[in-house]
Amino acid sequence: MAKKPKALILGVGAERGIGGAASLRFAKEGYHVLVAGRTVAKIDKVVASVHQAGGSATAVTVDGTKEDEVIRLFDKAMTDDADGTPADLFVFNMGNNAAVDFREMTAQHFEDSWRVGCYAGFLFGREAMRRLAPLGRGTVLFTGASGSMRGRPRFAAFNATKGGLRLLVQSMAREFGPQGIHVAHVIIDGGIEGDRLLSRMPDRAEKAGTDGLLKVDAIVDNYWHLHRQQRSAWSQEIDLRPYKESF
Repeated sequence: MAKKPKALILGVGAERGIGGAASLRFAKEGYHVLVAGRTVAKIDKVVASVHQAGGSATAVTVDGTKEDEVIRLFDKAMTDDADGTPADLFVFNMGNNAAVDFREMTAQHFEDSWRVGCYAGFLFGREAMRRLAPLGRGTVLFTGASGSMRGRPRFAAFNATKGGLRLLVQSMAREFGPQGIHVAHVIIDGGIEGDRLLSRMPDRAEKAGTDGLLKVDAIVDNYWHLHRQQRSAWSQEIDLRPYKESF
């Protein structure tokens, strides 16, 4: 039996989130998925769901802000081993946000936000390009947010982080797209109907109404579509939002 190709998703948390849903979708499409994140219980739960659905996955505990850990993660992803052949599909899904009065924002809060959402994206992207450029192939996707495009009161750290990531991804796409590597940024412009949002605001889905929040399976359909695009018509950036969302 032929070995499966690998896919790597960094930033897997709640099972009903983008990282968890992408893990299930890519496994369904025939990939062995490296499910990477910081919380052992969460990534183990996602891997168990992949196995239950008949797919193949491995949990990898990693802090995406640590350079040595990211390098080891890519070493694992690009090794031809019993799990599968070297990866050609990568998703960076790290990020955090918190509403903080700008006057009360600490330097540590701002730096922590940047490290998780932008610096970690740099490490991820750099290691991907180091491995993929000599091969001339691969898809590298980054998750953005409304904050990638516009600032909001009390979210200065998050906006700066996501805006920085967006420009980082544009630079990578312009440098490495001509070398055969598809680099794309996905702006999630609205609330996600997942575990994270609904655990904090249980009535949010009811208030938003039918299809008023982004469904995680619909989001990852677009991630898969990006990976399957023919290179004569690549998307560098797409934005996803509920049909009710203003923009």
